[in-house]
Amino acid sequence: MTRRRWIADDWDETSASLRGEQAAHLIRVLRAQTGMECDMVAGDRVWRAVISGVSGDAVRFTLLSEVVAEPALPVTLLLSVFKFDRMEWIIEKATELGAERFIPMTARRSEKHLVQAAGARVERWRRVAREAAKQSRRSDVPVIEDLLPLKAAVRIRPAPPGLSLLLAEQERSTSLYAAMQSRPPSVEKPAVYFAVGPEGGWTAEEEALFISESWQPVSLGPRILRAETAGITAMAVVAAMLA
Repeated sequence: MTRRRWIADDWDETSASLRGEQAAHLIRVLRAQTGMECDMVAGDRVWRAVISGVSGDAVRFTLLSEVVAEPALPVTLLLSVFKFDRMEWIIEKATELGAERFIPMTARRSEKHLVQAAGARVERWRRVAREAAKQSRRSDVPVIEDLLPLKAAVRIRPAPPGLSLLLAEQERSTSLYAAMQSRPPSVEKPAVYFAVGPEGGWTAEEEALFISESWQPVSLGPRILRAETAGITAMAVVAAMLA
């Protein structure tokens, strides 16, 4: 039987513990008892663990042996703010597919009321990523940065030979697949950053800014996709090509 996997709140080289919502669920719903086994994510490592004690709102574990686990893919998504339920969906699904980091940002066509509320949503997005990482049995939790203005976010790019790719509706000459194929054959898994526009797409000025910062516009095909559909489609293509 597959062991349940938890993400430690505190840990050292021999022990770990859960607090808060995770511990409450384990204690009240799963009836945590000393001796129960699970997998425990502690930092970027996964351990076979056993419950060593339950007290109040905390569950303590002894770490027994390390479990071999696949690392995250070196993929960062820059997400323009769009409707929050759809933002949560793309964060959840891209986490399941192995994304390493998310950078939420504001764009010209992001709705003003969403931009004003976005800073307060970052912690919720982090919880969504944490739950998705646990559900998909990842060995880590992706990083979700604080909200940035586009002019600052556009300067965050991977070091060579990493790829900086702009999902652009108007691009027709270079597909995402072709851009990924262009990576040096000696580099198996280059860092890939890709930017997803808001509902309504990028403005011409924003596209020009990305290009001036050495981002490469790429296409996902002739159809106009919703922001969340474009983002998860791109993540699936990149994940498959880096597998």
